[in-house]
Amino acid sequence: MIYANTFPGLAENAGLEKCYIIEDCNRDTPMSVVRCARDIFLLIRRERPDLIISTGAAPGLIAIMIGKMFGCRTIWVESVANSIELSMSGRIAGKFADLWLTQWQHLSRPKGPLYWGSIL
Repeated sequence: MIYANTFPGLAENAGLEKCYIIEDCNRDTPMSVVRCARDIFLLIRRERPDLIISTGAAPGLIAIMIGKMFGCRTIWVESVANSIELSMSGRIAGKFADLWLTQWQHLSRPKGPLYWGSIL
């Protein structure tokens, strides 16, 4: 199992061994989006994962989209922080992810996202 995140030191603190750091990005930082997409593309090409799971934000959306190009199964779990409405990344990810989940029951819909419980 491999992990990728945008926080240096997070994996080590959690005792995870195979973890990659990717650049964080958002719609307001277009050059960061390009660098993030490049790094995720190279990571997915190198590691060839069968499944990609993301808990949200732009880098996760990019990973879901690039992963689909490589034939990966994908799961999007909308961030627990988005309790009022789905994030923009979550709304877009719902079009690409094989499984689209929310951690808030009131945000679930028959066509997704689905609510299977929360982590709280």
